Amino acid sequence: MNTLQRLPRNLWVLATTLSLVMTAIPLMVLISGLLGSELASNPALATLPLACAVIGTAIVTIPAALLVRAKGRRFAGFTGIACVGGGALSGLLATELNSFTCLLLGAVLIGGAMAFFQQFRFAAIESLSNPADAGPAVSVIMLSGIVSALIGPELGAWGRYWPGFAQYSGSFILLLIIVGLAALVFNGFHNPLLQKTDEPDGGRPLGQVIRQPVFIIALASAAIGYAVMSFLMTSTPISMHSHHGHSLLDAKWVIQSHLLAMFLPSLFSGFLLQKFGVLRLMLAGCALYIGVLIVALSGQALIHYWWALVLLGIGWNFLFLAGTTLLSKSHSNAERFKVQAVNDFSVFSLQALASLSAGWVLVQYGWSTQVWLSLLPVGVLLMLALWMFFRRDPL
Repeated sequence: MNTLQRLPRNLWVLATTLSLVMTAIPLMVLISGLLGSELASNPALATLPLACAVIGTAIVTIPAALLVRAKGRRFAGFTGIACVGGGALSGLLATELNSFTCLLLGAVLIGGAMAFFQQFRFAAIESLSNPADAGPAVSVIMLSGIVSALIGPELGAWGRYWPGFAQYSGSFILLLIIVGLAALVFNGFHNPLLQKTDEPDGGRPLGQVIRQPVFIIALASAAIGYAVMSFLMTSTPISMHSHHGHSLLDAKWVIQSHLLAMFLPSLFSGFLLQKFGVLRLMLAGCALYIGVLIVALSGQALIHYWWALVLLGIGWNFLFLAGTTLLSKSHSNAERFKVQAVNDFSVFSLQALASLSAGWVLVQYGWSTQVWLSLLPVGVLLMLALWMFFRRDPL
């Protein structure tokens, strides 16, 4: 029986649910800035809703993990779905009442919901009967991003003008319908049954766990991969259109290509991980990131941006998959919640910092300086990966 046939029903429920609820993020990427420019008292605050979504993810990561521990993954998953629904409703109120405050609240709720959905990759691993299938399982979860990346912007376009409603009200109504479908699908999820151990509740002290080389490299892979990706992706449309004269259509094409490059490799990256191992996949991700920097520093033509962002997407996929899979080797069942909470809080806090600083760095110092600044974290990650690789750790 091949790997896909061995994957449990829980995994497919998680992936389908994610493909629906994650549409909220590309929807907000498309319309939150446009709405913000109309509703905010100061046009400079137009991008604040998207920043609030990123911050919402970061601040909810630890509460989400604690709720999973207290109530189980099924309860926490429905909590995340409810948060997306609340965010969509708040967005609808923002359009109908011309309220920037409601838009910000909706963005925070949607961002906070993403912290619950990030837990789905751990739920997928826990649902497996064979730990060797962790790579393909996480790949299936990540692959759901393709569906949401395609549907989300379409919701924004289809719902922009609805008779009797304010502009973009229809987008949030469609999102509410999608959330309802997601709740029906997720109803088929069951909490994984984990093997009991003799270790004390909570396992080892957290400090002992996070000092392990395996935890450090797992966190570095996911956190640096996410931060560098956000740091460059966030600034790309501004650099292309405002600084180097490319059309908005060109910028849109580059970003869409980047989003597809982030998730399409999940068709095969999990199997690459099975065949070559976690650290080799991580080293491949580092090599791709170095390729990004070389291409981005070679010029500002459309082809340079396109190749840089495509390589950035593939590299992110490899690094995030490797980091998530390696993290599962750093803790026992009793330790998983606190370790996952520290990991996700660190990853998404660093992503929030990268996203918030990207525009300022671009305006103050330019695209080339921003690319050079990305070299330091990539170099650190590469050295860590090489160090662990040559230690010959059995990973």
